[in-house]
Amino acid sequence: PIGAPPPPPPANRRSLVAESPPVRRAGPCALPARGAGAGSGGCGGLWTAADMERLVERLEKAVERLETVCRGPGMCGDGSSEGVAQYVQAFDAILAGPVAEYVKISKEIGGEVQKHAEMVHAALMTKRSVLVVASQHQQPAENVFAALLKPISEQIQMVQNLREKNRGSKFFNHLSAVSESIPALGWVAMSPKPGPFVKEMTDAAMFYTNRILKEYKDVDKKQVDWVKAYLSIWTELQAYIKEYHTIGLTWSKTGPVATEGAKAPSAPPAGAAPPPPGPPPPPAPVHSSTEDSDSASRSALFAQINRGEGITSGLRHVSDDMKTHKNPALKNQGGPLRSGPKPFTTPKAACSANPSQKTSPKQPALLELEGKKWRVENQENATNLVISDTELKQVAYVFKCTNSTLQIKGKINSITLDNCKKLGLVFDDVVGIVEIINSRDIKVQVMGKVPTISINKTDGCHVYLSKNSLDCEIVSAKSSEMNVLIPTEGGDFTEFPVPEQFKTVWNGQKLVTTVTEIAG
Repeated sequence: PIGAPPPPPPANRRSLVAESPPVRRAGPCALPARGAGAGSGGCGGLWTAADMERLVERLEKAVERLETVCRGPGMCGDGSSEGVAQYVQAFDAILAGPVAEYVKISKEIGGEVQKHAEMVHAALMTKRSVLVVASQHQQPAENVFAALLKPISEQIQMVQNLREKNRGSKFFNHLSAVSESIPALGWVAMSPKPGPFVKEMTDAAMFYTNRILKEYKDVDKKQVDWVKAYLSIWTELQAYIKEYHTIGLTWSKTGPVATEGAKAPSAPPAGAAPPPPGPPPPPAPVHSSTEDSDSASRSALFAQINRGEGITSGLRHVSDDMKTHKNPALKNQGGPLRSGPKPFTTPKAACSANPSQKTSPKQPALLELEGKKWRVENQENATNLVISDTELKQVAYVFKCTNSTLQIKGKINSITLDNCKKLGLVFDDVVGIVEIINSRDIKVQVMGKVPTISINKTDGCHVYLSKNSLDCEIVSAKSSEMNVLIPTEGGDFTEFPVPEQFKTVWNGQKLVTTVTEIAG
């Protein structure tokens, strides 16, 4: 066998080769001639004892190389290393490929990007441990499966919290790209279409990676390589899911049923941190005397049922004078009314389904200039917010403001509204772009001029344009209830809805998309 060490060569091998007669080569020469002389080394000539000896040495070296390769994990036989499923090895290839490249470039960038990458790597290693458990166990009950996924859920939350704590970072787009897509690690709980779920999370990341490419395309190639490395992780993961987990996580059909204390015994790839241990096993159930008595009552009930017709032998005959529908006087005799058992109701949960999701403390309200960025954050019921001392190179970032109104005077570079509700924005001039992201019930009024307004993942947005901004481009994605209001000569506004429904057809060469006209 290839995996076994080669037997020692016979002591007299060389003498046997030396004493064997010359052998004539048959057919075309399959090996390059070495030291072939006239009539002895070329094709169609004779193989001398020296040629035979060199051939044997080459074969021995080839066998040694094969044996060395076969000693590595996952390279021999059926292509799977001992105790590790094939789809776990395929996941290891992703860790060793695009994940390793992403971590490497993140370390070169440093700062919050490096810290984020370390968190992502730890989450992926935890994901690997879940895959190992699934490859060795049968699918458990939903509550047990949820307990197995709890460490991944906690690490996803840690990744997203880092973004929230560093909103003023110069790498905010990097942190946002990772935070928006990291929930894709929950694909193991998505059935029957985990692949499209990962793609949806990847698309959410591309909104921010496109910003990075736009900012660093001709400035810093390392940032561009970071985007390519990070997106390739999810691209490879989609292909991996399509091949091994098309309709959901693949469980073993022969192993024991997984428990909350199931752990992955296999070591992670070389150079990677070991996966965190699984949660402790649940405590043994305590059988109370009430449960024992209930069990005995059920047994007695079934024993009575099995008696067949004899079960009615102990019943008392009810005559007509004892029946209330034939003797109305019995209804008026009063007496205590018998109350039956209360109907079954679903007990209310004593605590929330996810105890880890606790109400975060209220963040302080901000309205300050940090470098070249105006930060307006966590404002509630503030109707007189004004930014007046502005410059062309400054930007404004408005985050998590509710029931408030903000006015920005002068000319500014760009404005971003993120995660705001019922916010009114009035501004004079913007030379770049006004972006509205993850918001609801927003009203924006342009007093001067703006080239582009972007609306993404927003429900309810009214844009009031001025006469000087009628050439503004409005780009929308994954949003609803959008309206653009155009000024009239009388000073009023005419409202026009932004289309949300489209029709796409194949014209023989390409896809053609048009707005769907809805009658009425």
